[in-house]
Amino acid sequence: MKAPDIHPTAIVHAGAQLGTGVSIGAYSIVSEHVEIGDGTWIGPHVVINGHTRIGRDNRIFQFSSLGEVPQDKKYSGEPTRLEIGDRNTIREFCTFNCGTAQDAGVTRLGSDNWIMAYVHLAHDCQIGNNTIFANNAQLAGHVHVGDHAILGGFTGVHQFARVGAHSMTAVGTVLLQDLPPYIIAAGNTAKPFGINSEGLRRRGFSSEAITALKRAYKLIYRSGMTLEEARLNIAEEAGNQPALSLLAEFLSEPGRGIIR
Repeated sequence: MKAPDIHPTAIVHAGAQLGTGVSIGAYSIVSEHVEIGDGTWIGPHVVINGHTRIGRDNRIFQFSSLGEVPQDKKYSGEPTRLEIGDRNTIREFCTFNCGTAQDAGVTRLGSDNWIMAYVHLAHDCQIGNNTIFANNAQLAGHVHVGDHAILGGFTGVHQFARVGAHSMTAVGTVLLQDLPPYIIAAGNTAKPFGINSEGLRRRGFSSEAITALKRAYKLIYRSGMTLEEARLNIAEEAGNQPALSLLAEFLSEPGRGIIR
């Protein structure tokens, strides 16, 4: 069992819980209610506050601020949380805030995510697994992001918006509405530009599944159907092609309306 490696200039509260092999870099600060899992590396000048739980084998680079109070005027000191899973890379100057009592009370980042510099996760965001957020992607409060989503640099997401699994945004995209699964978006404000076919191929989706998703895209955006009519058609086909189930389910849930 390897004891935590804490630089002499770091400040770690006696109440913090550090797992085996944790490394804390120079001038970093770890507060009382923080838990850090085995093998996680914390670089220099990182501040981790609040009721924050970090899993194992993460890499958190310098000047990041994790678990700070939410930027919400309604916040009045409730013991809300930040939870980070395993094997995430979090690069320089990232800011992840705790949740609020008006939502689930927790901001959550899953596992195996690649988070580049200057990314902001506001209060109550819920991020899945295997996502990529490029530099300066900015999420307002209560945003939900599905697995394998990719946000291009300088993407901005409006509060309460949803970003579907396997979707992708171009650089400088502004999402004021929901981005359905599998779809590529670009522009300010965002417009749809087809299915993320190359990303799906790289993740092992069959050609039949990708063809079915392209047909579903046409039903939503080019058929002249209402969104509900398109959703019902997609749901009917989901029995033959499981990849469509995720899309049909997303369209059935309440949100901000999808990008058009």
